[in-house]
Amino acid sequence: MGMSKKLRRAPGRIASGAYILNSGIAKLSGDEATAKGVHGLAAGAYPVLDRIGPKTFLKAVAISEVGLGGALLAPVVGPKVAAAGLLGFSGSLLGMYWRTPAMHKPGDPRPTQAGIAISKDVWMFAIGAGLLIDGVLSPDGHRKHKKAARKAKKARAKKV
Repeated sequence: MGMSKKLRRAPGRIASGAYILNSGIAKLSGDEATAKGVHGLAAGAYPVLDRIGPKTFLKAVAISEVGLGGALLAPVVGPKVAAAGLLGFSGSLLGMYWRTPAMHKPGDPRPTQAGIAISKDVWMFAIGAGLLIDGVLSPDGHRKHKKAARKAKKARAKKV
């Protein structure tokens, strides 16, 4: 993969990765009140999460955030994989935002004061979408595509 492609992806990956990693590290030492708050907000939007205890849920979120943040910061993780993680994570946060009426104006995506913190997660979704588009439209960074291109070039040269 060319250096320009890696550099083009770096700002979004670094910003979102550092942010998510920091959030996960902070949650690892979260107390009971933090666990109940995070769990309550998530379970309000996704009722299936009621089955999980608050402390267990907070630990799972923390570990997931540390893993995703680390993956975004690791240059060896490809853009499609990083995009999948970031889109899934930010998509679930935006889903929680939309499913929680107090976070946005009725029938309107604009946030209320209570929803501003989560509505900002739209930037992570945009970074994930950009990574995915870049990864899909730039397949020449992968070995198998480079090998196929070399093989096709040799075949064309033999015909001439």
